[in-house]
Amino acid sequence: MDLGFTGGFEFMGRSYPQLPFSIIWSNDNNRAACKTYTHNLGHDIACGDVWDFIDELPDEADVLIGGFPCQDISINGKRAGINGPRTGLYRAMVEGVKRTRPKVFVAENVKGLLIGDNREALAQVLSDFGSLGYAVGYKLYRVADYGVPQMRERVIIVGTSSEVNPFTPPEPERNSSEWITAEEAIGDLETVQENRDLNHIWSRANPSPEQGNRRLTADRPGHTIRAECHGNIQFHYSLPRRISMREAARIQSFPDSFVFQSGLRETERQVGNAVPPVFAWHVACSVLRCFQRSPSKHVAQTDQALNNSFDGIQS
Repeated sequence: MDLGFTGGFEFMGRSYPQLPFSIIWSNDNNRAACKTYTHNLGHDIACGDVWDFIDELPDEADVLIGGFPCQDISINGKRAGINGPRTGLYRAMVEGVKRTRPKVFVAENVKGLLIGDNREALAQVLSDFGSLGYAVGYKLYRVADYGVPQMRERVIIVGTSSEVNPFTPPEPERNSSEWITAEEAIGDLETVQENRDLNHIWSRANPSPEQGNRRLTADRPGHTIRAECHGNIQFHYSLPRRISMREAARIQSFPDSFVFQSGLRETERQVGNAVPPVFAWHVACSVLRCFQRSPSKHVAQTDQALNNSFDGIQS
């Protein structure tokens, strides 16, 4: 999500312009992910349990973004609910909002948050954020509608303070006939030999009910890339192997310049856990609109970035 908010990258021949967001503090609990983050984003990250670093948060921030863990409410997870050991970490994000008082915050989570008993969890999450004085809303997005070659669906929760404009969700830029297909996204890698330096490596796990046997369809976007695959990442649409980590990163809309600093298993986890950068860029453009013509010293810079962003959206 940080890559999407800062912008300044290319994916499938299209430029996603740099945006006027500067990351001033970040955190992850996975050391392999922290190594990848520093290598690609170019600055330090607080690596470890967020509660151990909570007193190091900056005093203020214009925007706070994050994805609190979703495994406890994911359809593919253990369904422990909002009080599970991982999903309960949304309270750390609530604490972060309370301490830094951002004008806008953005939280990402899985579609499962809208299903069955989890709707009570969603109501609690919205209530906790709302109690801090924010106007809070949510929307389910299909990332294929925003130029990501994947049928991933995710919930985005956004809160805005009274100091900025209300948040307007980004409009889809593609319909089903315009989705980027798996073959368009990764077809050029079919003849490329395995290369660890490019993350073009893949699992040798055999197809089975335990390991999974789902296969890409060439003329459709990819299936959702999962983080907890345990060897069951989807098979290539034409080759007798599972997709490589570089192919999975393409399906998640990572530019090829983004190189994961880990082996197969940890890279698989990082790619699957990520918010697709291209989709995050579209969300970031909508967040910028919240600041347009608001009383802020960054208005001129923001308006110029918005003009550049609109040019990118229309290209």
